[in-house]
Amino acid sequence: MTTVDAHPSVRPIEAPLWSMPRAANRAALPGNSSFMLADWGDAAAVLAPDNPVVAYAVERRSRLAQAFPAELLVIPCGEDRIRSNDNDYVFRPGTDHVWLTGNTGASSVLLVDTTGGVDGSVLYLHAPSGRSNDEFWQNDAQGDLWVGLRPSLQETQDALGIECRPLSELHDDFLRAAARAKTIRVLPTLDRRIDAMVQSVCGPDFAPHQALKTTLDQLRLIKNDWELGQLQLAVDGTVLGFEDCMREWGRARDSEHGERYIEGTFYRRARLEGQGPAYASVVGAGGHAATLHWTANTGRLRNGDLVLMDMGMELPSLYSADVTRTIPVSGAYTPLQRDVYSIVLRAQQAGIDMLRAGIRFQDYQDACALALTEGLVELGLLRCSVDEAMAPDAQYHRRWSISRAGHMLGMDVHDCNHAPQGSYLTGTLSAGNVLTVEPGLYFQLNDEKVPQELRGLGIRIEDDLLVTETSSINLSAGLPRDPGAVESWMASLAQ
Repeated sequence: MTTVDAHPSVRPIEAPLWSMPRAANRAALPGNSSFMLADWGDAAAVLAPDNPVVAYAVERRSRLAQAFPAELLVIPCGEDRIRSNDNDYVFRPGTDHVWLTGNTGASSVLLVDTTGGVDGSVLYLHAPSGRSNDEFWQNDAQGDLWVGLRPSLQETQDALGIECRPLSELHDDFLRAAARAKTIRVLPTLDRRIDAMVQSVCGPDFAPHQALKTTLDQLRLIKNDWELGQLQLAVDGTVLGFEDCMREWGRARDSEHGERYIEGTFYRRARLEGQGPAYASVVGAGGHAATLHWTANTGRLRNGDLVLMDMGMELPSLYSADVTRTIPVSGAYTPLQRDVYSIVLRAQQAGIDMLRAGIRFQDYQDACALALTEGLVELGLLRCSVDEAMAPDAQYHRRWSISRAGHMLGMDVHDCNHAPQGSYLTGTLSAGNVLTVEPGLYFQLNDEKVPQELRGLGIRIEDDLLVTETSSINLSAGLPRDPGAVESWMASLAQ
């Protein structure tokens, strides 16, 4: 009996036939076909021959195949998504597909067929239009004259070290493999046509279990040396982005949209050094800093306020950074701001001091929570003992620090979220895990449990840490954390 491994939110959809290509967004324009197709020189190679993922991808696919013997695994790269009319969102390939292949092309699909007792992996790609038919110049979604040169199947096969076939052959190949497989598993919601193709074989009910995604996330939890190098590059680029923001600080303060000025300044560096921002940048000044997911970034930078900047860069390899600093607009913290900042800094350091292989993931979270609670008692906001405030049925610090104090980091900013809880949330850390430590205190403008002078104050300090056997390495140590060091750093860069 075949089953589908899919996310519980997936519902049967009305999808176009698999054989139906994405239609051109504009009606075909008149023109002479022979004139348009003739007299083009040979194209240069598109792909670099030394994709570093290739050195690891075969072993990764082998480990995945061993976890699912006699099965058929379908791992799409994802499809273009329409933003408006004939404009698409910028395509971001599926993490697992890239991790297993190094391929980033939209609509690509990896089939891992283990029914023969070994890993039988094939990568299906939309072949370039070439100049043999009118798609070359009439299809604005796929034609080379519209979207640029794309690698041939042979070029991709040579560069990535995996058998490549045209996407047009996927449907029939899938049906043949599905007839042999005891179970079919798919990463759903990435490509609606792939979901429909699998559904056509397995029936309308998508099973709610997620063993394929869970296994992939577990396999990705520990980073190898190359991955760690990529993460350090992402962090280093992020540090440069923060420094750029300081150099533009005066202009940002003068702007009516200072938050967006900072966001745009970081974006420029993220595009220069990497693929772009790893997530929607949070630049919250004044009361906006108390909103954890503030991404509108519409406010001004006013003297006397703090600015919380949560920003990170994503590389073309998809490895990402996630760093937060909270800095004073004027260049100097007020005594009250410094007091609260110091509480958050002590909490972060308490979490960092816990990190090493063998401790529970929850241990460093608890260390941050305990230090924050002690600080809230010191401030007089909690009028009970620390033990009472930390009791499981109390957790009073959560009113002002609602999020976890960190998460795994890698190709996704919130990396490996679907890994088994016993390997992540309730599990123990291993050398090679990379995670964030990011406690914070957030006092909303309308919070009547805190005095007026605290309302609208939001502070988070976040760094990216590599867990080692005995401690951890702060990948983002290039950005200062101590309040005095932050002030000196600003003074040395701000204009």
